[in-house]
Amino acid sequence: MRCKSKKSNFNFSSTGCLTAEGGNVIGMDSNHCQVVRDGIVGERAIDEQTFASLAVLSERLEQLRKLDKVFSDVAFSSAVEKLKAQSNKVLV
Repeated sequence: MRCKSKKSNFNFSSTGCLTAEGGNVIGMDSNHCQVVRDGIVGERAIDEQTFASLAVLSERLEQLRKLDKVFSDVAFSSAVEKLKAQSNKVLV
């Protein structure tokens, strides 16, 4: 997903990480992005750390949305949303 503001172009990767042009992760801890990405693609087990990283990224996305209305329609990928739904089932 691409977001354009007057100042910069931003992209959101399939794991929901905010990146500037050139692919550098900004605004979110790249380790959390990596943990979630690795869980989604099967490079690591989906565990408590995956869900903890997802919670951090979710919180930061909400903060970003509040920061500027240009981010109000930004959402995680369908793969991340499925993981979030899985997280909700585990927590219940």
